[in-house]
Amino acid sequence: MNDWVARAEALQDDIRAAQTEMSEARRMPDALAARFAAAGFFRLCVPTAYGGAQAPVSTLVRTLEALARTDASAAWVAMIGATTGALAAYMTPAAAREVFGDEDSIVTGVYAPMGRASVEGDAYRVSGQWKWNSGGQNSHWIAGGCLLTEGGRPKLSESGAPMMRMMIAPRADVRHIDTWHTGGLKGTGSGDMAMSDLLIPHARSVSLTDDRAQIEAPLYAFPAFGLLALGIAAVASGNAEGALEDFATAMAAKRAPNGRTLAERGTTQALYAQAHGEYAAARAFLLQEVDAAWSEAEAGGVLSAPQRAKLRLAATHMTRTAAEIVRRLQDFAGGASVFLGDPLQRRLGDAQTATAHIMIAPMTYEMIGRVLLSGEAHIAEL
Repeated sequence: MNDWVARAEALQDDIRAAQTEMSEARRMPDALAARFAAAGFFRLCVPTAYGGAQAPVSTLVRTLEALARTDASAAWVAMIGATTGALAAYMTPAAAREVFGDEDSIVTGVYAPMGRASVEGDAYRVSGQWKWNSGGQNSHWIAGGCLLTEGGRPKLSESGAPMMRMMIAPRADVRHIDTWHTGGLKGTGSGDMAMSDLLIPHARSVSLTDDRAQIEAPLYAFPAFGLLALGIAAVASGNAEGALEDFATAMAAKRAPNGRTLAERGTTQALYAQAHGEYAAARAFLLQEVDAAWSEAEAGGVLSAPQRAKLRLAATHMTRTAAEIVRRLQDFAGGASVFLGDPLQRRLGDAQTATAHIMIAPMTYEMIGRVLLSGEAHIAEL
């Protein structure tokens, strides 16, 4: 068994014990976040030079799957922290150690450029409000994507595109806004956050489109957005596998008037077999493309546009297939599964909420298809 998967499975009881609190508080309890930090989940993508795991992407995927089999919200917070850790590879050693050097440090972020930043000496002056601040209340440092401005207008690159950077601030400088009232992934604490008139040193900022990783390793050949999409797919995959397990348990427990369990019905068996096949196929595609991309990264240090496209396709396909599988399982399970306390109801809400993320939204198919048909794309899109 993968050591990281074993670590995830060792925390199953802790995660289950925290589920009610996570749902009611709409965030991960600090005690559980501390256990995740001690297990190293938030440092899976941090370079070994700064005390991180710098784990292969397949390890990241399998670890998040294992967490999501127990609870998708807990896995989502781990995913956001883990993928944000890749930012350390783009920073100067001094800045990376400041933010990521503590082995218990939790760093999360919002990639969308909802903030504004203007140059002021050796720093950026930053203000803005961001949605989707997953895990932010558990974090020590929080990053927010910003549009760079000059004279009040967007600053453009040589190609004419707006320039954007991630700005990393201490948690104490970030205001959390209670907006996370959702039907799924309730325990992720993904409400709004705001920064107001902060001065953030240049060294504590990263451009995911213009900067290049300062540490050469296969992990950092994976694009940041692509890595995030894979993380989402991993959570969706684990949640779907958990739903298959929950469905089997429910069908074995329910009995028809003739005394036979619902698991003994042919219709139940056919549905379950079909769901298993669809899940296994989508997961195999995901892992196949992760392995293919890793081999390409090891060989040349750069992922081609077609390989990036296939990675994103596998992630999108996994996430959306998983949601459809969970929907059918919950639908077949009947009246008991409509209650909020039913495991399949929770699985369904988590699965559908995951599909709302822009990294695996339906519009990604158009972008992917353009690359696969012509080989042309703005590489930053992938």
